[in-house]
Amino acid sequence: MIYLTALMFIKEGKEHVFNEYESSVLPILKDYNGKLIYRIRPRKEDFIEFEGEKPYELHLISFPTNEDFINFTKDDKRNSFVNLKEGAIKTSFIVKGETI
Repeated sequence: MIYLTALMFIKEGKEHVFNEYESSVLPILKDYNGKLIYRIRPRKEDFIEFEGEKPYELHLISFPTNEDFINFTKDDKRNSFVNLKEGAIKTSFIVKGETI
């Protein structure tokens, strides 16, 4: 099992585009055995310490194998929404972990 923690940084004023992108892409996870465990939108007061910009949203996602994750990233339907992704997401930071 692999786990991905994604920190999503959104372009100012593009939250609605990001929400549209997520609504289109997140359901595709199940096609690759992926599971959205947490989807968190922290408030400013939720940060105890931080360096730089605060993320708009955090995700914890699991896949049984790295191959499932790679196949998800290559999915044609998912990639057809790249215009929404590029229009909304300034940057993202993904941390990959495994069950120990």
